[in-house]
Amino acid sequence: MTENPLGTFVRAVTFAAHKHRSQRRKDAVASPYINHPVGVANVLINEGGITDLAVLCAAILHDTVEDTETTADELITVFGSQVASIVLEVTDDKSLTKPARKQLQIEHAPHLSPEAKLVKLADKICNLRDMLASPPADWSADRKLAYFEWAAQVIAGVRGTHPDLEALFDELLARHAELR
Repeated sequence: MTENPLGTFVRAVTFAAHKHRSQRRKDAVASPYINHPVGVANVLINEGGITDLAVLCAAILHDTVEDTETTADELITVFGSQVASIVLEVTDDKSLTKPARKQLQIEHAPHLSPEAKLVKLADKICNLRDMLASPPADWSADRKLAYFEWAAQVIAGVRGTHPDLEALFDELLARHAELR
């Protein structure tokens, strides 16, 4: 029997919640990490109108390989090669320095699949929203500004993917600019 698509999505949420269970966000209130991938999927579904199951599962799972003990093989086994491939496209190589990882995101963004570009765009939208609403308490104004500027460079590489989500991203950039 083929699994119901909603069942597959809920399985991805359950998997990610388990994998991220002991992690917290860097925001001022140290919110549960799972709020972030759920937020990414929410942006895609409710603001972007995205219904592609592989994209939505990848959104929920997008940080599991990078930030937990999850392996690519595990994702392939549990969710299939399409979902795993999207996740791996947006996964940073943690063996590299943070500046190198950030530069690679800028360089790789134009070469991502359309599905991975959607996840990347929604991820950055969520991150900017979080930075505006509840930035890390120990981040200076200059560090926050640098984050917004870097995110804009990454998103420049995915332009043309989803005009409505790109407009949301641009609104967040403008809101940050008004606050400076």
